[in-house]
Amino acid sequence: MRFTSTFLDEIKARLSVSEVVRRRVKLQKAGREWKGLSPFNQEKSPSFFVNDQKMAWFDFSSGRNGNVFDFVMETEGLSFPEAVERLAAEAGLALPTESPETRERERQRASLQDVLDMAAQFFEHQLQAQAGARARGYLADRGLGPAAQKQFRIGYSPNEKFALRDHLAGRGASRDQMIESGLLVHGDDIAVPYDRFRDRVMFPICDRSGKVIAFGGRALDKDVSAKYLNSPETPLFHKGAVVYNHHNARKAAHERGGVIAVEGYVDVISMSVAGFPQVVAPLGTALTPDQCELLWRMAEEPVLCFDGDKAGRKAAYRAIDTALPLIGPGKSLRFAFLPDGQDPDDLARSGGHQAISDVLAAAKPLVDVLWTRETEATPLDTPERRAALERRLSDLMNGIRDETLRRYYRDDIRARLDVLSGRAPGGAGGYQRGTGAQRRMQTGGRFQRGGFQPPPSYTASPPTLSASLTRSRMFSGSGGVPRREAEILLNLLNHPGLLAQHAEDLAEIEMVGRETQRMRAALVALSSESFIDHVELRMALDRSGLQPAREAIEAAVQPMVWALKPDAAENDASEVLRQALALHRRARALHRDLKSAEIALGEDANEQNLARLREIQAELSGIEGREAAVEGFGLSSGRQGQSL
Repeated sequence: MRFTSTFLDEIKARLSVSEVVRRRVKLQKAGREWKGLSPFNQEKSPSFFVNDQKMAWFDFSSGRNGNVFDFVMETEGLSFPEAVERLAAEAGLALPTESPETRERERQRASLQDVLDMAAQFFEHQLQAQAGARARGYLADRGLGPAAQKQFRIGYSPNEKFALRDHLAGRGASRDQMIESGLLVHGDDIAVPYDRFRDRVMFPICDRSGKVIAFGGRALDKDVSAKYLNSPETPLFHKGAVVYNHHNARKAAHERGGVIAVEGYVDVISMSVAGFPQVVAPLGTALTPDQCELLWRMAEEPVLCFDGDKAGRKAAYRAIDTALPLIGPGKSLRFAFLPDGQDPDDLARSGGHQAISDVLAAAKPLVDVLWTRETEATPLDTPERRAALERRLSDLMNGIRDETLRRYYRDDIRARLDVLSGRAPGGAGGYQRGTGAQRRMQTGGRFQRGGFQPPPSYTASPPTLSASLTRSRMFSGSGGVPRREAEILLNLLNHPGLLAQHAEDLAEIEMVGRETQRMRAALVALSSESFIDHVELRMALDRSGLQPAREAIEAAVQPMVWALKPDAAENDASEVLRQALALHRRARALHRDLKSAEIALGEDANEQNLARLREIQAELSGIEGREAAVEGFGLSSGRQGQSL
């Protein structure tokens, strides 16, 4: 049986390669890929890799590679039709029946794509002709010059009812093909079908392989009722299952370790011009489940970048409801909000790459935005209203299908509710104890007429360090850069070979310094790349605008521990890094305990609370002692005390 490319693509879209491979190979996460032992050869070190973004697997021990069909054929000894049949059943797809009708439908699909590509060429030509002068002016005002116009195949549809129709008819396209591809408006009350797009800047919409399947048009006349107009649903185009710029963003998302979703065509192009090619956009509608799945095939935590106004937040809140039932380990969202009154296009033109980077670096986890949405919804100044909040959140948690993640979300939300209701140290004191100012200090938020207002980035913002901890060497550094965080990052900067194996550790640990947060995010994004040495890694970071952050981190670790230097043995550097990560995690946990103990002692100055406070302080001092032991690591090699 002959299978159409459309059917095979649908199977690959529904089944990730790692999902199929995992049934025969034990996989571990390795940066943006999965790794495991070869299913074809006996080996002790993993040489088998899976990349879901590329929809491919690679076995370096045997020299084999391929897609999901190849893997089933190689490991189960099936023919290609048998492998397709097996995977189609797993994907919930019925096998297509071979008939003259199906062959004709596939031929028609191909012919429709030809018609749409001819239309795209026509629009491109019109943009560069005399008729497109106004459209070129609009694009120039938005900072989209000839290079961007060519890359994204931007065009212009003349302000005539039959210009495109007559052009395509002259190239052999039939009226029915033009109607079926969504290019003509027709109906029982329309005697002569006419061009759907007129006097608009045209943006071709492509499928994942780069073939034109539809168009979006931006009106140049301000009085037109529909500022943006998309193609209607067609055999090729289903609006809720496509994102704009998917074909370009796929490779960039893999290379950069993330994908960004914005709201419009011009936003996508402006962000790309500013140095962010891993950008896509839904097509003028709220994010759909199918679009979420497309984003997750490009990255585990796509960043949704919304305008900072009321409409932008409303769009973000709708996206939460769509995504919540679908999220799971390795499938979530982060939310970046732009300054009020600016969209990504404005920010790209006014602030360039750095301004966009700062907004993206401040992206909030889904749970933070969910909490903000629910606590802003109604006042929370009575027990009944707080009980209603708890019920709403419980119902939302029930919607998370992944059992493990649902449990973690419940734990997180419960901790927030405990703080909000005064059931935990640092809470609001039951809303009776203390003055209003004290309650604001305890919760980090404030009560207003509209209800409790949580602090910005409720859990995402760096916690306030206690006075005793800020005086310690562990969190002191140059220029406000925490020393311990700087040591961890400098170790990786000087030993890029450690990046891949510690990428998950780096992504999970808590950092409070602004510069260290930025550098941490950049290193995680680069963790699957191969660098010749530390010089090449530094050059890559500096090109991304991170030179000031790098220099601040280097300055914070002077004099430098010998094991952090580029010429230190990687085994020694790895051991020091492992110890530093463990100490950092423990120190952060102790810091949280210390804050709770300080609050408890302030509320009830008894011997038990005082003893607990002293116990935590003693352990913090002990960690600083162990830090000195780390700095002496490698004594037997005679290298203790080396410095720059």
